[in-house]
Amino acid sequence: MAKKSSTPSKVDVTDQIPRARNRYQSIVLAIFKKHHVAGKTSFDFSRQEIEEVASQLGIKLPKNLGDVMYSFRYRNELPHEILSTASAGKEWIIEGKGRALYSFREAAINRITPRAELLPIKIPDATPEIIAAHALSDEQALLARVRYNRLIDIFLGITTYSLQNHLRTTVANVGQIEIDEIYVGVDKHGHQFVIPVQAKGGNDMHGAVQTRQDVRCCEEKFKHLSCRAVSAQFMDDQRIALFELCVVDDEVKVVDEKHYHLVPASQITAQDLAVYRSRSPL
Repeated sequence: MAKKSSTPSKVDVTDQIPRARNRYQSIVLAIFKKHHVAGKTSFDFSRQEIEEVASQLGIKLPKNLGDVMYSFRYRNELPHEILSTASAGKEWIIEGKGRALYSFREAAINRITPRAELLPIKIPDATPEIIAAHALSDEQALLARVRYNRLIDIFLGITTYSLQNHLRTTVANVGQIEIDEIYVGVDKHGHQFVIPVQAKGGNDMHGAVQTRQDVRCCEEKFKHLSCRAVSAQFMDDQRIALFELCVVDDEVKVVDEKHYHLVPASQITAQDLAVYRSRSPL
């Protein structure tokens, strides 16, 4: 009898991520097909349907059931079979509708990406070296650099303070959400602000869904503060792009965009300072 090869067991281990991704795609596609009919632009479904569909398909669910929909709301593209049914200029998104409830909805296509032609602004890097050396992920490294270099203050022109990282809370008619970091701030007139920040590393996309729910959370939890939503992203050359975002007619719009390049102070030249001075209002 031929000796069994050990290769299959190795393939199973290294292929876990692709199989998990396909498993999620199969589930979300089955739920979509269950409800969608031509001309329908939105429909609700429950988390229980994830279990029902998985059972029908013979798919083993992850321990964290909510990760199935979370992955498509914030990290991954929906399957092509779903995207191809959207109307011209529209795309399907998944929104929270309450505890263990979700909604598929057609929304205007909205891709927020850094503009390559924008002038980067050099900032003396104040990140402690021990923090830079031990950051465990792109997202954490990005949040730390933004915090230690006071980039939210510089970008918005107000004094801000980090209130909490990874704020998990529940919002009415949305359900449980998580904000990467939340700041509070004040301007020279005493006007106070709340600033939800979403951090994106690598090829992650800025989430219109996340911006909408962050704003709704701040309106609900911080009723007396003005909300200014910010999204931060590492660019390919380790520059940091910051966007101020707002929601207009249920669509996310870019209010302002700046790119910051953290460098040793010695790398900021007199010519750089002259350029910045010429662009700065007195």
